[in-house]
Amino acid sequence: MTRQGEQWVDEEAGPLVRPYAVIRGRTRSSADNLDLIAMVTATGAPYTGEAGLGPEETRILEMAERPMSVADIASEIDLPLGVVRVLLGDLHDQDLISVRAPAHKGPRPNERILKEVINGLRAL
Repeated sequence: MTRQGEQWVDEEAGPLVRPYAVIRGRTRSSADNLDLIAMVTATGAPYTGEAGLGPEETRILEMAERPMSVADIASEIDLPLGVVRVLLGDLHDQDLISVRAPAHKGPRPNERILKEVINGLRAL
């Protein structure tokens, strides 16, 4: 809380709002397990919620008019990944975005193979 007449303003950034205030103190959402390279796309569905969308959600929807990764969205709106995941979960729950998980092509190499590669590179 500020004293009377005092404002929390940064000359360049404008009013300062802590990231957890943007998501109303929540730390979990349906998007907690989103991969950083999952592609997010706006569905174009109309917003039908009671409360209006915040500027962060509006910005995400604008960016997601073209497919964009979760990591790129977090970078563009300059918010921590955890906050972005909560916002994405809210938008996804309202069918305002779709999320496409990255395709996994074949099995991933196991630890033994990776160690052999590292040892081979060291031997060079």
